[in-house]
Amino acid sequence: MQITMLRRSLAGCLALAAVAGMSPPVPAHAAAPAAWTTCRGDDIPPGMQCATTTVPVDWRHPAGPAITLNLARLPATTPARRIGTVLIVPGGPGQDGIPVLKESTASFAALRRRFDVVAYDPRSGNAMRSILPPSCLRPGLKAVSAVRTRTRYRAQAGALDEAVQRCRADDTTGLVDHLDSLSVARDMDAVREFAGEEKLSLLGWSYGGVAAAAYARLYPRRVRAMVLDGVVDHSGGPFALERSMLPPVDRSLARFTAWCASDKACALHGRDVRGLWRRLVKAVGRRPVTVGSPGLGTITMDDTHLKMFGGTVTQPAAWPALAGALAKAAEGDFTWFGEQALHNSQAWTIPAFMAARCSDALGYQGYDELVRGRRHAERISADFGGGSLWESLVCSGWKQPIANPPRPLPVAGLPPLLGLGSYTDFATTEALTRKIPGSVSVRYDGPGHVMYLAGHRCMTEHADRYLTDLTLPPAGSVCRS
Repeated sequence: MQITMLRRSLAGCLALAAVAGMSPPVPAHAAAPAAWTTCRGDDIPPGMQCATTTVPVDWRHPAGPAITLNLARLPATTPARRIGTVLIVPGGPGQDGIPVLKESTASFAALRRRFDVVAYDPRSGNAMRSILPPSCLRPGLKAVSAVRTRTRYRAQAGALDEAVQRCRADDTTGLVDHLDSLSVARDMDAVREFAGEEKLSLLGWSYGGVAAAAYARLYPRRVRAMVLDGVVDHSGGPFALERSMLPPVDRSLARFTAWCASDKACALHGRDVRGLWRRLVKAVGRRPVTVGSPGLGTITMDDTHLKMFGGTVTQPAAWPALAGALAKAAEGDFTWFGEQALHNSQAWTIPAFMAARCSDALGYQGYDELVRGRRHAERISADFGGGSLWESLVCSGWKQPIANPPRPLPVAGLPPLLGLGSYTDFATTEALTRKIPGSVSVRYDGPGHVMYLAGHRCMTEHADRYLTDLTLPPAGSVCRS
C-alpha cells in the first residue's frame, strides 16, 4: 500500500556485451566454475566471492545484445556436507541482491553450513541504472492525479506514455522493454547454470516473489525448494490481490488507534482516531486539497491519495509521524501527506520503474477496469479501498505488450512451498503458497516486512530447516513476537 522505491546498489561494472555461449547444465553438487574470485571493495564479508555472467537483453533473441549481471556468493562453510545453492531473489523492483548479502551475512550463517548462498543484481536494479539513458530515469510526472473522468484518465495516460516513448527512443540497448519479472526469471536460470546446479533452492521476498513465481512457472522441475517471505500474489491479478491485501491494513488501523489510546506519545491521544481518519478521507473526497512543496511542485489530493497511506498504518515505527500529520491535517495542514504523495508520484513515474512493474500487469487495465477496481476495493475496505490504485494510474501510460501477465502456478512438478509473513503481509503470501498442495505458511504475530532478514529466530529457523531437510512446519504455525 505505501508506495516506496527500494533503491540499493553496489558499485559495479555493467555494460553491453556480446552474449557468451551458454554451457550445458552440469550435475548438481559439482564444483562451480573457476570464474568466482575474491570480492574487492570496502566492508566485504570474509570469504565472499564475486563473478559476472552475461544474459541476453531479449531472451527471445539469445544471440542479440546482452548485459552483464553481477553475482556474489558466500560459499558453504562445511563443503563436505554441501547440499547445493540457495539463490536469494530481492524485492523492489530496483533492489539489488549483492548489497543485501553483504549487509545481512549473519542472517545466512546457519544456512551456509550446507549451502552456497548466491545473490545477483537483477536487470531491474543496478543494470538498469547503469545502462539506461537519463530520460529513462527521470520522473514522467510531478504529481499523479486520481482522475475521476475518462477524459482526465486519457490525458494523464498520454503524458506518461510520452515520457516512456522518449525513454524508448533514447534507449539504444532495448533494455527498457525487457525489465519484466519473466525476463528476470530467465536470468535466474542462467545463474543456476553458472552455479553448476540442476536445481535451485530459492529465497524470495517482497516484490521478488513475482520473479520467483515466474521462475516456478517456467522451470517447476528445476526448483528444489522455495521460501516466499512477505510477497504479493501476482497469480490472481489485482482483484484477488485487493482481497488479500486490504483486511490486514484495516486490522493495522485498529492497532494504531489502540496505541494512540494507550500511549501519550501519540499526538492524537484521547481522540477518536478512526473517526478522525474517516472524516478526513470524506472531506478530501468531497473537496480535494492542493499542497505545494519547494522543489517538488504541487499536488491536488483527494481521498484516493489519502488512502494510499494504509501502508504507513501497517508500520508501527511510522505511527508517531503519522499521528502528528493527522493532527495537523485536522487543522487543515496536509503538507506531510502532500510531500509524501509527490515523492511517490515522481518515483513511480520514472519510465524504467514503470517498465519493471507495469510489464507484470499488477494493476487494472484501462479506465473501465479501474472504475470497477475502485468499487471492488471500497467494498472490501471503506477506510483504505482505492489506495492501491496508483499502480493502475501509473501503468496507464505503459502501452507496450504485457510480458508477464498474472497466471496460475503449475501444480505438477513444483514442490510444496514455505511462506513467511508478519500480520501485515501474511495474507498476501499465504494466498500464493496455498495454491500449491502441501505448502505451509508461518505467521509472525507482530509487525515487519521480510522476516528472514529481520533476525526473527523462529521464522529463520523454520526457513533454514525447510531449505536444508525439506521439512515443513505444521500447518497453522505461528511465531510469537
